[in-house]
Amino acid sequence: MFRVLKFGGSSVADATAMSRVLDIVGGELNKGRVVLVSSAISGCTDGLLSCAAGDTSSLDALRERHLAIVRRLFTGGERDSAAKEVLRLFAAMEAAPADEKVTYGELLSTRILARKLECDGLAVHWADSRNLIVKDQLPETYRRIRTALNATEAAVIVAPGFICSDTTGKVCTLGRGGSDYSAALYAAALQAESLQIWTDVPGIMTANPKEVPAARTVPEMSYRAALEMAEHGAKVLYAPTVAPAMEAGIDIEIRNTFAPAGRYTRIAAVADAAPWVGVTSSKEEICLVGSQEADLDAAASQIREALRTAGIAALDVRPEGRNLLVRVREAVVQPALRALHRAFFETRPVREVCLFIAGAGAVGRALVTMVGNTAATVSERTGKALRVAGLADSRHYRIDLGGGVTSLERGVSGDFVDAVIDLAPQGAVFVDCTDSETLYRRYPDLFRAGLNIVSSNRRSLAVPYVEYAALQAAARENGRFFRYETTVGAALPMLESLAIGANSSDEVERIDAVVSCTLNQILSAYGEGPTFASLVRAAQEAGLTEPDPRLDLGGRDALRKLLILAREAGVQLEEQDVDIRPIIPAALFGVPLEDFYRGLEEMEPVFAEAHRQALRAGCHRRFVAFLEKTSAGYRAGIRVQQVPEDHPAYYLKGTENAILIRSAFHPTPIVIQGPGEGARQAAASLLNDILR
Repeated sequence: MFRVLKFGGSSVADATAMSRVLDIVGGELNKGRVVLVSSAISGCTDGLLSCAAGDTSSLDALRERHLAIVRRLFTGGERDSAAKEVLRLFAAMEAAPADEKVTYGELLSTRILARKLECDGLAVHWADSRNLIVKDQLPETYRRIRTALNATEAAVIVAPGFICSDTTGKVCTLGRGGSDYSAALYAAALQAESLQIWTDVPGIMTANPKEVPAARTVPEMSYRAALEMAEHGAKVLYAPTVAPAMEAGIDIEIRNTFAPAGRYTRIAAVADAAPWVGVTSSKEEICLVGSQEADLDAAASQIREALRTAGIAALDVRPEGRNLLVRVREAVVQPALRALHRAFFETRPVREVCLFIAGAGAVGRALVTMVGNTAATVSERTGKALRVAGLADSRHYRIDLGGGVTSLERGVSGDFVDAVIDLAPQGAVFVDCTDSETLYRRYPDLFRAGLNIVSSNRRSLAVPYVEYAALQAAARENGRFFRYETTVGAALPMLESLAIGANSSDEVERIDAVVSCTLNQILSAYGEGPTFASLVRAAQEAGLTEPDPRLDLGGRDALRKLLILAREAGVQLEEQDVDIRPIIPAALFGVPLEDFYRGLEEMEPVFAEAHRQALRAGCHRRFVAFLEKTSAGYRAGIRVQQVPEDHPAYYLKGTENAILIRSAFHPTPIVIQGPGEGARQAAASLLNDILR
């Protein structure tokens, strides 16, 4: 028996995506022979249409994208052979008539897939859909497919979707979305055991998850309901696909390429479980799709009330078969969709918020756990239902828009940010728990895609001021929030306090901040026995320092935090404006790490004497970052200072932090102090930023 698997453009977008497709095909081969139908790689069809219209600017980029896939998937002579075929197909496309250029995208993707399967040792047959599918001629199409495919014993048949020919033999297409229809034709002709449409969402959902975050997967629905959803705007399924499968009695499964073992929808000859299947939209019209006989008048009243409560006027509500069509102004379609979804598909008036967490280290894991453990309380107190829809480390990611991602089990490789941009619903929150020095460059892309950002990554804020300002502007321009309280002081509300003052025109006179957890741990413990060098080594082994502890001892961590503090206070401080006096001499920075530790041991008398001098003065030594207003502007520095007993930093222990803020409105300093380190504290601060 055959199993027909169709993959969309996002499922074959690059080499990583194609490798994922090949893994899925490999798993299905354990159950029977496979017909693999594929779309062109994402964006290719649009590029070819532009080329046909005379704009060839995208052609080089398309060619390079396909060659890049070949370079990643193949090696040696196989790579050279595959690259030559890609170039041959591009040459043929350029020479083809304008109306046939668009048909080459599927030829390119499927020839690459077929070659890779052959290289993996499988018996593969590439079927040319141009010769097998005759547009609007089902009996002839079925005859040709059966004849061609039953003549081969190959385990995998690879066929391009979308393309066909007319009765004269001229090459043409089945229209946008036609690859789904191609797969249905192959399945019906072969009386396939299974027809699977692999896409980038977990099945048919009660609404478009990018427009309605609370949308959920419908596990099972009738052919008629699926057809109604598709005809009224549900883009996950091409409407003509349903008829061939329904006539042949073949179930259709809508599956998620990015979460193969996750939720999916089965479309079959079944009775729908509920009177309403979903809500879709097209421009200013919304359709509430019904599955059974229902009281349409009562439902229409419920629609009007739900929209009225949301402050939206219904211009028209009218029945269409078992469905109800709702017309509103185009500007309010999305809030209207969410209001109707709440009324018909949500049991509680709770707004669901998808979280996409980059960084699966201690803080990221603590946040995932905290979201799960506090779900009921958060929902009750805030009216928000948080769900972790994505998680990533530096190598893998996992996305499931249904929520419930708790680990990277069954994770895939690839660009997490690109996947989030493609899949995340409007209003989702991207949480940066990484130490990346480059991830912030993708923040504007995330803002433009409709995501908010919460970050604990101080490297993303301690950048040149022009880049910092650009991030803030990108958030404002796209109506998104950008919060990063955790970057300084973990759970301590240091930045919020400064921002509130700056927003109310308060002017900072001076900031004194003890924010280096590493150096406070070392300095507060020094003098009780261990040498300074041994305390530094212990901090490094405990993971409290950077891999090279000299970055901490040199004030790098404190510098990042001071830049963030100053900018929240409205001061455009740059790195070069800060006078840093490291706790160790310059000679120890340019030597191997073990030589550095030997040098520290040799300096022990210096550290001991400085400690004794502080004690004689009734002081403790603290590593202080400061910002001070002067007649010439602001000056800033970072250095070890002796703080007296009446100074709040005098009693700090371990990794505690403290900040003193003196301003025009508050000449007596505002003092904030407490734990400055800890995964749970950081996770709690991130959660607060997400919720407020």
